[in-house]
Amino acid sequence: MEKRIGVIGIFIQNRCAAAAAVNDILSEYADIIVGRMGLPYKERGVNVISLIIEASTDQVGAMTGRLGQLDNVKVKSMLV
Repeated sequence: MEKRIGVIGIFIQNRCAAAAAVNDILSEYADIIVGRMGLPYKERGVNVISLIIEASTDQVGAMTGRLGQLDNVKVKSMLV
């Protein structure tokens, strides 16, 4: 399958409840992650993780699907 470059935004509302699960999933997909940046946004009570990825659409769908099933986690992706 063709690999594409993309950006994934992950928004975590309850860090204590979801951070470990998010990190476990990201570790499983470490081979497609080119870069990662995480920022706490305390004023809004949310933590934001941005990923630069190089992957097939199937890989992106699998990872974002698993992340999106977690409580207090929202995921958006864009591929070019």
